[in-house]
Amino acid sequence: MAVSLQDIASIAGVSVKTVSGALHGGSARMADETRDRIRKIAEELGYVTNFAARSMRQGWMPLIAIIGDELLTSPFATEIIRGLDNSARKADLSVFFTTIGGDRDIIKVYDDVSRFRPRAIGYAAMYHKEVVLPPEVADRIGVMINCRDSAGRVTSLVPDEEAAGHAIASHLIDAGRRRIAFINLPGLLAGELRERGLRAALDEAGLAPVAVLPAVKRAAYADRARSLVQQHVTDLMAGPDRPDAILCGNDRVAMEAYAALRKVGAGIPDDVAVAGFDNQVDIATRLDPPLTTMALPHRAMGRLAAEILQAAEPPERGLKLLPFQLVERASV
Repeated sequence: MAVSLQDIASIAGVSVKTVSGALHGGSARMADETRDRIRKIAEELGYVTNFAARSMRQGWMPLIAIIGDELLTSPFATEIIRGLDNSARKADLSVFFTTIGGDRDIIKVYDDVSRFRPRAIGYAAMYHKEVVLPPEVADRIGVMINCRDSAGRVTSLVPDEEAAGHAIASHLIDAGRRRIAFINLPGLLAGELRERGLRAALDEAGLAPVAVLPAVKRAAYADRARSLVQQHVTDLMAGPDRPDAILCGNDRVAMEAYAALRKVGAGIPDDVAVAGFDNQVDIATRLDPPLTTMALPHRAMGRLAAEILQAAEPPERGLKLLPFQLVERASV
């Protein structure tokens, strides 16, 4: 015969509600020792969750659904997914992803996902941007990850881009750099906010940027757009106010700046310090010298998103800014 929650409760000497909380991530609070003891008893008895029955009782399956806006094409998607999955797994929840695109708009994808009766649904984007959600969906999305709801109706977890720009500029200033140029990401909210932070830090130090220049010849940054980095670096180093530091909009731009500086015979960091954003490890650690950069809080965003989506009560709506981490290497 199938083992029931009552069977486990009788042996453990606790209530059925406590057993359910230990095995299914319910709202019951208990000591870790109690939770571990209940799970051990369930394992010894061969208890198997009846997901269909559980779904009928509580109205949802032990699933968290994430609707992705190009998320899975991002090199940072794994960090968001890892943070989500690690946190959800502790509550015996599984995470599944699906994406919008083509003829699959947000409303259609939301309807498709809802048929699985997940506990909660989140929305994640490949890069930090504003998203316009249809009214019929906005009130049903539990959290937005790496993007923000344009109307402020949904709790949105985003990197604190402005603070990151301020922090990396301050780091360059503290290292004695005074002539800082910025090769930025045009047309992106992240680039706009990072520049704002840079300018604030320079202004506090009584400085101004040598130049703020676009990394590509397009209105909005894209990896495959025609790069302007080599020309910018060549012009800067030949000009009357040569920079002693170049801040780059991301680690890919920094990689191009390294090559351009080498072509003009400038050493890093002796002649010019270089710093970036994102901490794309495959790039940052393999550059010579390794790149000082600001690490995006993607794993923290995923972890916090899972906590919000499995909470009994929704959090206060609004924007939640998560800090970057300065990763110091040898390029400054």
